[in-house]
Amino acid sequence: MIERLLPANVACADTHEVDAPPGSLYPEEARLVATSVDKRRHEFAAVRACARRAMGDLGLPPAPVLRGHRGMPLWPEGTVGSMTHCDGYRAAALAWSSEIRAVGIDAEPNEPLPPDVWEMISLPSERARLSTGAYGRAVHWDRLLFSAKESVFKTWYPLTRTELDFDEADVSFHARPGSAIEGTFTAELSLTAPGMPTSYEGRWLIADGFAVTAVVLPVKRAA
Repeated sequence: MIERLLPANVACADTHEVDAPPGSLYPEEARLVATSVDKRRHEFAAVRACARRAMGDLGLPPAPVLRGHRGMPLWPEGTVGSMTHCDGYRAAALAWSSEIRAVGIDAEPNEPLPPDVWEMISLPSERARLSTGAYGRAVHWDRLLFSAKESVFKTWYPLTRTELDFDEADVSFHARPGSAIEGTFTAELSLTAPGMPTSYEGRWLIADGFAVTAVVLPVKRAA
């Protein structure tokens, strides 16, 4: 699914398999989840198997993907990437840093958020837009909003090392003409950082029971 949201210069891989192939973790990766429950170890391994498939598509040898602050994936030198996992889906995206500054992907089940979470992650302006009835019923827009903000954060954080709260991104959705299950979104940030845009463009898709979002920040070219 995720490849439908990403440009050709971003390598990606995904799977609906719950378990990764046996022995798919490097020893240093296995140590990171040695005390985790089985479910966590399985998703950790499966998403890294996707990451190594993406590495291969870029012509890179397989390498461990360790964790930085706040669980940020540590990618091979000269690359940027993102990973996501939820029940029934794992995906990874990877690109050369000479072409892409940052990429963020996220997948969630296309199901309603708990009411208390919805209030926590949304702004009054977003709730007002999504309550007008102008949006299709095939999409759980509260869950898609959560996913979009996660993709924005995954793009923002590796470049700034600064937290971005849910109330610091105001997201608007736009359906593709003739479709109720895919489109684009815009996120306007109230937080600023040197060299970083305050407006982000992303894409979204509903497929196979999942809400999937992606944001790609290209390298600026000199005029």
